[in-house]
Amino acid sequence: MTAHAQPSATDQVLAEVRNHIGHLTLNRPAGLNALTLDMVRSLRKHLDQWADDPQVHAVTLRGEGPKGFCAGGDIRSLHDSFKAGETLHENFFVEEYALDLCIHRYRKPILVLMDGFTLGGGMGLAQGCDLRVVTERSRLGMPEVGIGYFPDVGGSYFLPRVPGELGIYLGVSGTQIKAADALYCGLADWYLDSAKLEALDAGLDKLQFGEHPLKDLQGLLARLGTQVLDNAPLAALRPVIDHFFALPDLPSIIEQLRAVSIGDSHQWALDTAALLETRSPLAMAVTLELLRRGRHLALEDCFAMELHIDRQWFAHGDIIEGVRALIIDKDKQPRWNPPTLAGLTTQRVEQFFEGL
Repeated sequence: MTAHAQPSATDQVLAEVRNHIGHLTLNRPAGLNALTLDMVRSLRKHLDQWADDPQVHAVTLRGEGPKGFCAGGDIRSLHDSFKAGETLHENFFVEEYALDLCIHRYRKPILVLMDGFTLGGGMGLAQGCDLRVVTERSRLGMPEVGIGYFPDVGGSYFLPRVPGELGIYLGVSGTQIKAADALYCGLADWYLDSAKLEALDAGLDKLQFGEHPLKDLQGLLARLGTQVLDNAPLAALRPVIDHFFALPDLPSIIEQLRAVSIGDSHQWALDTAALLETRSPLAMAVTLELLRRGRHLALEDCFAMELHIDRQWFAHGDIIEGVRALIIDKDKQPRWNPPTLAGLTTQRVEQFFEGL
């Protein structure tokens, strides 16, 4: 089959079919391939076309440039939409989550290269894929609490399904992880040295597809990469994280991180407590509740819960202030409301979940 490039709705997503594989490339490298609504729509259009095309056996998803697969949604444009009284920030999440769900439910295998930064909305795209590949450059995370938001894009589904309390820790702290931890947490399937990405592409172009395209792709990855890396930092911290992040609420988590020494992890615990105290108290508390609820919900129900909170968050959450402090004015001094956990009532957190 000869390669044929498909004209794309926007050059922010490049699409072509080669050797029965549909290749999608996020093409906003200057913005770390952060997602716009146009990009979401373009990705969805191609996935829908290829789902029904018998000539396409599999799909790959990647980002242009070595710095990142996708650093999330284009949050600045959503902030501006809300401030201007427009609806982009409402439409964006509806279509983004529908795209993420489409990837989770896709009938053909999707291979994603999480090379470089894969954050927020990038994780939303990647976690529904069948073959999630990391490299030594990978930095994965759900850093939303740092800008006064909460882990969405299915984060309420995939984070609590990480072993023990590790996913709760990742969501509430916004910490980023590297390849070994991504494999240990089950947030990636394969490790490939970035020097082998060219060999992967060459292999994809020559791959002979049989009855089971997923097995054919796995065979190629097995020749080039590995599924386990030694010395995952979170493996060593797992008992400690499981203890602290199973505590009933954030004040007790922070209090115990400061007070209790487990093994030689006390410095880590103090650093973690200090990090949590820079995050939005409201966003952390809503995140803790969201992830604990999501642990028992189906995927579709997790997306519905996130959307329910989204619809209230721009008016009643901390995101507008977070974007102002970290992205617009860059003073890095967000004035969270409330400024500390002590000022946060249970009722304020629970209100976001009312009417679900």
